[in-house]
Amino acid sequence: MTDAGRAVFKTRLSNGLEIRLQEVHTAPVISNWIWYRVGSRNEKPGTTGVSHWVEHMQFKGTPTFPAGKLDRVISRDGGYWNAFTWLDWTAYFETMPADRIQLAFDLESDRMQNSQFDPDEIASERTVIISERQGHENDPDFRLSEEVQAAAFRVHSYHHEVIGDMADLETMSRDDLYGHYRRHYVPANAVIAIAGDFVIDELLVRVEETFGGIPAGEPPSLLVRKEPLQQGERRVTVEGPEETELLSLAYHAPHARSGDFLPLAVLDSVLAGASSLNFFSGGLSNKTSRLYRALVDGEQAASVQGSLAATIDPYLYEIHATIRPDRAPEDVLLVLDGEIDRVLQEPISKDELERAIKQASALFAYSSETITNQAFWMGYTEMFANFEWFESYMDQLRAVTSEDVLHAARTYLLPSNRVVGMYRKSRGSSHA
Repeated sequence: MTDAGRAVFKTRLSNGLEIRLQEVHTAPVISNWIWYRVGSRNEKPGTTGVSHWVEHMQFKGTPTFPAGKLDRVISRDGGYWNAFTWLDWTAYFETMPADRIQLAFDLESDRMQNSQFDPDEIASERTVIISERQGHENDPDFRLSEEVQAAAFRVHSYHHEVIGDMADLETMSRDDLYGHYRRHYVPANAVIAIAGDFVIDELLVRVEETFGGIPAGEPPSLLVRKEPLQQGERRVTVEGPEETELLSLAYHAPHARSGDFLPLAVLDSVLAGASSLNFFSGGLSNKTSRLYRALVDGEQAASVQGSLAATIDPYLYEIHATIRPDRAPEDVLLVLDGEIDRVLQEPISKDELERAIKQASALFAYSSETITNQAFWMGYTEMFANFEWFESYMDQLRAVTSEDVLHAARTYLLPSNRVVGMYRKSRGSSHA
């Protein structure tokens, strides 16, 4: 718990808007987050990337806050702001001096209702987002990741990247964008999370006055197509002009509420070094992890990382290696599979378990230090579980046993449950 264990205050306004408040009196600062339950999971072919594009349009202004004025008024008052779109959610935040936080409330209330979606701005932003997509396509990491993700999900909407497919970015209409905004940007589909230097009773009055009069809207209906069980290992190869070659393994993994999620998080810490679940915080050194010692110290790879994400539906546990110039992806896969076999054969030792849990705990604690991060966690966990998930995380992490980790390894780290992706330098071709 933050700020000497102060509890999070929870309520719901009559229009359905969920409120989470926590007093943190360490600095005269307040961080305001608004989370919408909409991301690439809510998209279908023809409108992939629409959630991310709508996020961009939220910065194009309203009649009250015209485009260009927003940055000036936030920075003039000593604040900073940003927004993010991901698989399951879209989030906006402002961290401001405590006595200026009403500006953030006014801004978010206004753009929940009055974003303009001017056709000229949409045309301009289409160019920006297509350029962003093209920039990603110049990155072999992105190209490989996209192919691996598409191979892992053939039915579920986690199939496509958050930025969307180029075909849809080129053809999506203003009606597509505005309709998505109107369906999802409603109080009944949103959570406000605020942490900082305030008194709850006083701040709640201001939040009710600012947001309480917005019509509730209806929580959007969403038909989620369950991904069938994978029946065997899948392999994809991507080629390009870049010299650096890559290897990516993606294992189907449990959703964040699963009892297997934390044992898999500990296993990740053992194999590759703990993954940060916070989109803000950096990582810790993974030089003591098994894969670093086997691949990097073993002169097979230049780097190796693991990634485990907290999601609504089952997603992926990924291991990504950058191959040394004198090695091939097959060489690295052989060594990596040897390390996977080790964790499948026998429980990890007590010392290694304690070290892995300590590393994962330290990273989790580090990601919760600032007022902005404390507000982040209050809203973020509501997207896939609830704040009790955050509050109990450390205790549940410490309760993970070697047997739990072995069970997670034998359940998920199976060849039949993975996609193997390789990025290779193009070898050229000849034509008759």
